[in-house]
Amino acid sequence: MPSEWILLSYRLPREPSTPRIALWRRLRRLGVAQVSDGLVALPSDARTREQLEWAADHVVDHGGEASLWTARPATDGQERALAEQMSSQRAQEYREVAGEARTALHDDPADARRALLRLRRRHREVARRDFFPPAARDEAAASLRALEAHVAGRPATSGATATALARPGTTAAAR
Repeated sequence: MPSEWILLSYRLPREPSTPRIALWRRLRRLGVAQVSDGLVALPSDARTREQLEWAADHVVDHGGEASLWTARPATDGQERALAEQMSSQRAQEYREVAGEARTALHDDPADARRALLRLRRRHREVARRDFFPPAARDEAAASLRALEAHVAGRPATSGATATALARPGTTAAAR
């Protein structure tokens, strides 16, 4: 668990809605934990601090108010809840990557190759905001390896295939 978190407290005017939507998308790409309305958090390091400084600048540039805070949750339970919230969101994204990779295993090689490129890029995007890696990360990686093997026309390793073909949320060993 991180020892310190960086928090962005912000308020943007309701109209026009475009800056609010742009901020929401930016915060989503960063993988923030929503603490409450207008308050988000990330584990604190130089990168996340800079990213939230840019988000704060966006808010101020569009007529809003923003401030950054460094803080520690008062209890371990509060910190675990933030980490679980973030991990759960990443797990859903990894499961989507794994599901799409499994579906692409049935595509013709040209379509499968395009899907592989798109899913690798998406997997990297998810991994960049993955501060508390969930088990679904391994499932997505195995599904991508199976898709890579399919595109290359070679048999997938048995572990990758079994994991890739497992139902979402399960592992090959659990079946």
